Amino acid sequence: MDMIDSIECVTSSDGMEDEDAVSSNLPRPYLKTSASTTTAAEAASVGVVPGGGGVGIPGPLISPATSVHELLECPVCTNSMYPPIHQCQNGHTLCSTCKARVHNRCPTCRQELGDIRCLALEKVAESLELPCKYYSLGCPEIFPYYSKLKHESQCNFRPYNCPYAGSECSIVGDIPFLVSHLRDDHKVDMHSGCTFNHRYVKSNPREVENATWMLTVFHCFGKYFCLHFEAFQLGMAPVYMAFLRFMGDENEARNYSYSLEVGANGRKMIWEGTPRSIRDSHRKVRDSHDGLIIQRNMALFFSGGDRKELKLRVTGRIWKEQQNPDSGACIPNLFT
Repeated sequence: MDMIDSIECVTSSDGMEDEDAVSSNLPRPYLKTSASTTTAAEAASVGVVPGGGGVGIPGPLISPATSVHELLECPVCTNSMYPPIHQCQNGHTLCSTCKARVHNRCPTCRQELGDIRCLALEKVAESLELPCKYYSLGCPEIFPYYSKLKHESQCNFRPYNCPYAGSECSIVGDIPFLVSHLRDDHKVDMHSGCTFNHRYVKSNPREVENATWMLTVFHCFGKYFCLHFEAFQLGMAPVYMAFLRFMGDENEARNYSYSLEVGANGRKMIWEGTPRSIRDSHRKVRDSHDGLIIQRNMALFFSGGDRKELKLRVTGRIWKEQQNPDSGACIPNLFT
């Protein structure tokens, strides 16, 4: 059951900037060569373009020779194989991931695989340098296989999960792609400006069995922020909660602060905090209670009238913290 029957939003309007999603195909691996030792004939025989620079410096981005590519192709998943590479007694190979899938039987000749390693192919695989798997998101790094795995675990170009939690969306991507996805696929309201004034209305506020919620995206300081408002059960008590998430990493989220305010009849509740990164899941933020929490009885009191209809007005603003060069302390930048 939807919690929000109607919404009014009043924000500053300085134009919404459309950003195109970054998309490109991953390049083929490099084959490490030395320009001083590789002749044109030798390069042609293995599909390497000579002239790539000095020793240890890869040449132009190229496709490996078809024969090398085929040698490293797993017959089960068709992905490129990297150490450990397994083989049967007849010499048929497959990757370590697929070894368990085929119940230790060669998919080509059905012989038992055992624990035989194909060391020759492993050396070939180790000679390749591969782009980071987040190349399409803008990461320019290229590594040998083992270094690549370590790099990718910490790469700043890791894709983000879609912050639209209502349908448990599994889409991932970079920020421009997710902004377009939220706007086009989830029909999320998009607003420009660093202040907001939302009015949430619900005709039957006593129905909070489901974690019903609303998401709005704001664009300010050249960044995107997600304002969440929802109802859920906190223990036995139904509550409403509003909180902000930053579309970016946690270290950058700390550069911003926000405030939320709700009230009526001479009463007021105010929350100030730092937006959480969308690296933290929607549920994690909600369950940490890191936001403005309003008990239902207080929410109905703010609504006035006969207390049978929820009418909450939530106002707020986002500001960027500026580093004080003298003291090292952060001071609010209220005028940017």
